[in-house]
Amino acid sequence: MVSKRYACLFVLTFVVALIFSHAVAYDTLDPTGNITIKWDVMSWTPDGYVALVTMTNFQMYRHIMEPGWTLGWTWTKKEVIWSMVGAQATEQGDCSKFKINIPHSCMKNPTVVDLLPGVPYNQQIANCCKGGVVGSWGQDPSAAVSSFQLSVGRSGSSNKTVRLPKNFTLLGPGRGYTCSQAKNVLPTAFISADGRRRTQAMMTWNVTCTYSQILASKNPTCCVSMSSFYNSTITPCPRCSCGCQNKNNCVKSDSDIRSVVGMMNTTTSVAPLLHCTQHMCPIRVHWHVKLNYKDYWRVKMSITNFNYQVNYTEWTLVVQHPNLNNVTEVFSFDYKPLIPYDSTNDTGMFYGIKFFNDILLQSGPEGNVQSELILQKDMNTFTFKQGWAFPRKVYFNGDECRMPLPEDYPYLPNSAHAKAIASSTLAALLLLVLVAFW
Repeated sequence: MVSKRYACLFVLTFVVALIFSHAVAYDTLDPTGNITIKWDVMSWTPDGYVALVTMTNFQMYRHIMEPGWTLGWTWTKKEVIWSMVGAQATEQGDCSKFKINIPHSCMKNPTVVDLLPGVPYNQQIANCCKGGVVGSWGQDPSAAVSSFQLSVGRSGSSNKTVRLPKNFTLLGPGRGYTCSQAKNVLPTAFISADGRRRTQAMMTWNVTCTYSQILASKNPTCCVSMSSFYNSTITPCPRCSCGCQNKNNCVKSDSDIRSVVGMMNTTTSVAPLLHCTQHMCPIRVHWHVKLNYKDYWRVKMSITNFNYQVNYTEWTLVVQHPNLNNVTEVFSFDYKPLIPYDSTNDTGMFYGIKFFNDILLQSGPEGNVQSELILQKDMNTFTFKQGWAFPRKVYFNGDECRMPLPEDYPYLPNSAHAKAIASSTLAALLLLVLVAFW
C-alpha cells in the first residue's frame, strides 16, 4: 500500500514537472508571441559572407526597453567579424594573429549590441540604431524590428561550407529569453522599390526566442490593489508582493532620494532603488470601480512607479476581464483588444498616447499615469457580487502582476460574511483533497 502510494506520488510529480517544463515559456494571453532572429546571407566574400540580421518582436504586449537588447552566439568554426554596420560587438577579443587588416571581433562567442541614436549615417542601416529598444507587435509593428549587418570571415564561402552559429542568447534587456538552435529555412525574397524585380538571399536561417517570467525574475515585478464606490475599504497589494529583499535599501520619502542617489553608482547598481512600501514592487496597478449607471459602469485605472531609477517608455498594461468584450470608451490611454483565441474576447491592452503619457516617469509626484473606461453591461452576466467587477489577470510590460486573494476583494455591504465563507470553504476543500488522497 505504501509503495503504491509513493509510486503514484512519483508519477504525479513527474507529469507535473514535464508539463511545467514545456509550459515555462508559454503565454496563454499571447500563445504565438516570440522574437524571431533572421540571418540572411546577402553575398559571398573571398573568405566568408555578408549577412543582414533582422530581429522581429512578434510579442503583442512585451517590448524591449532601455538599455536594449544584447545578442550573443558561439561560432562553429574559427570565424571572425570583419566589420559591422548598425551594431557593434562589445569585445574585440584576441586579434593578434592578424597583422594588416584587424577584424572588428575575434571572439569565439561574440556579444552584440545596437548602436545609439545619432551615429554617423555611414554606420547606419534601416531599423538600426535605437539603443536596442524594440517595440511590441501589438503597439506598432513598424517599431518592432531591429537590424544590423555584419561581414564574416574564415567561415567558408558557399552553402556547403558555411556552418550555422549555435547557442544563441538574447537579453531583453535582462534574462528571461530562451533561444532555439539556428535552423535553415527558405531563402528570404526581396522586392525592389519599384516592385518589378525580385531577388533572394543566398542562404537564410532562423532563431526563435521565447520569454519566461520565471527565468526573468524569481519574484513578480508588479502588484494590483483594488477599491470600489460601494465599499470604503481599499484592498492593498499583498505584503511583500515582489519580495522584500530590498526592504533595507528603500527610500522612505521623496525628500531623501538626493542623498541616496549621491551615494550610489546607478550604472553598476543591480538592485532597483524603490520607494519604501509594504508590497516593495516597482509598479502598482490600482483598479477602482468608480460608478454604476443603468446600462454602463465605469472603472478608473492608475499605474504608479515606485522605482527611482527607471522611466518606463512605451509601457503596456494588459487586463483580463469578461466585460472587456464590450468596451464603450477609454480615456487618456490607447486601447486594443487582444483575442488570442477565437472563442474568447476578454483581454485588452492599454498603452500610453504618443508624446502625452507613453512614458511612465520615475517615482515621485509625476510617477503615475491614469485612465478611465466605460463598459456596457451584459445583464446576463453583470454583477458586483463575489468580486466579479475586478480583473482576473493584470500584466505590466508583459509580466504578470501579483493579485490580492479573492477573499480580500472589496465586497458589497450585504456580503460582510463573504470572507469567512471563502476562507472556510477553501480550508474544507483542502482537507477533503488530503483525506481522499491518503
